[in-house]
Amino acid sequence: MAYRKEIAIVLLMVLLLGGVWMLVSRVDSANSGAQTQFVYDAVRNAALTCYAVEGAYPNNLEYLRTHYGLAYDQSRYIVQYSTFASNLVPEIYVVEVEADET
Repeated sequence: MAYRKEIAIVLLMVLLLGGVWMLVSRVDSANSGAQTQFVYDAVRNAALTCYAVEGAYPNNLEYLRTHYGLAYDQSRYIVQYSTFASNLVPEIYVVEVEADET
């Protein structure tokens, strides 16, 4: 009988730890998505500001970094910025690079 009580306590602890781990993982995932969206918004806003000031979208991200103060962690995010014409909104894609867990 005493073993059943100990097994029940151990199982309960395992379930609680598993639940906490899942909650932390979910919060971390949501935070990562929000940060990726923040980088996207920063690039888009810098491009829109450039268009409002100069009347044309820039050809590359380097121009936004130099003239409009665009800054983000380039080792953590890959940003693809594609322009078709100087008067059309550029296509912007942001992908977070997975951290090396070694």
